Amino acid sequence: MSEEINHPRRRFLGTAAMTIAAAQFAMIGSAHAQSSTAKPADLPTIKPGTNTSFGTLKQIDAGLLNVGYAEAGPADGPAVILLHGWPYDIHSFVDVAPMLASAGYRVIVPHLRGYGTTRFLSGGTLRNGQQSVVALDIIALMDALKIQKAILAGFDWGARTAGIIAALWPERCKALVSVSGYLMTNLEDSNRPLPPKAEHDWWYQYYFATERGRAGYDKYRRDFAKLIWETASPKWYFDEATFDRSAASLDNPDHVGIVIHNYRWRLSLAAGEPQYEDLEKRLAAGPVINVPTITLEGDANGAPHPDPASYRNKFSGRYAHRTIDGGIGHNLPQEAPQAFAQAVVEVDGY
Repeated sequence: MSEEINHPRRRFLGTAAMTIAAAQFAMIGSAHAQSSTAKPADLPTIKPGTNTSFGTLKQIDAGLLNVGYAEAGPADGPAVILLHGWPYDIHSFVDVAPMLASAGYRVIVPHLRGYGTTRFLSGGTLRNGQQSVVALDIIALMDALKIQKAILAGFDWGARTAGIIAALWPERCKALVSVSGYLMTNLEDSNRPLPPKAEHDWWYQYYFATERGRAGYDKYRRDFAKLIWETASPKWYFDEATFDRSAASLDNPDHVGIVIHNYRWRLSLAAGEPQYEDLEKRLAAGPVINVPTITLEGDANGAPHPDPASYRNKFSGRYAHRTIDGGIGHNLPQEAPQAFAQAVVEVDGY
């Protein structure tokens, strides 16, 4: 789920019928706000949940991994890489990808390390979940696919990964769409205590810090994932088939190790690898992102997430923020695919 914040998540109860979100365009920070001249994209209208499959996935060796990924659109189109979060998978973009493909984009949707058909090339590689490593996985994938530069878009772990690439390797990122904005982890900040309710909202992080938590997540990972989905998107009605398609990706043999390492690393309870220390120091400094960016937030996001005003000054290029209305929760691209795809096309025009 979303990364480091210093205030509690909102809680919502009950379920409600989901509506397609309207794109409410709001600029954050009047002193630095920049208006968009991009015209609305001519994208097909789609009802969330229209598509259920990507078809046959592809596999490619990239860096430390053999990456499983979906691809859509023309091979010579401008590249868009869509990055999912935890505990979700590539099906978060099952409606977004065909819309972008219809607009002429080459769309790549990879399973992150520890998900789906992505596997480590070596059994001896540390199942490392620290933030810089996941970003390097995507750089390696771009190299393997001979993609020099791409629009990067994602939510949760995927938004953090896309933001890291935009900050540290801006030459590889044409533009950025990030749900919940700026999500990079600073280990020093992570060790500062939060108010009690905020600590309560991160309960699973402390559960994962224990061996009981590791064993419990391994044994009950699907039940665990469903609880997170329901909490993070309290107004999203998803059926069992929708959940089961994504939950199958959590059966990856490396999934538990990656997730546990990530959350323990963020609390400084597990070490990172020395070769990534310099990258982590750069990220801890909070680098400014200068590529064109649109940040998004759902109006019913039940996961921990920062207020948009808190990260406005982290984006120095052309920038806009949108809050998507209609009971939209944490898994924004799957709940509001039209708004997410629209943001990708429009940021390309900045």
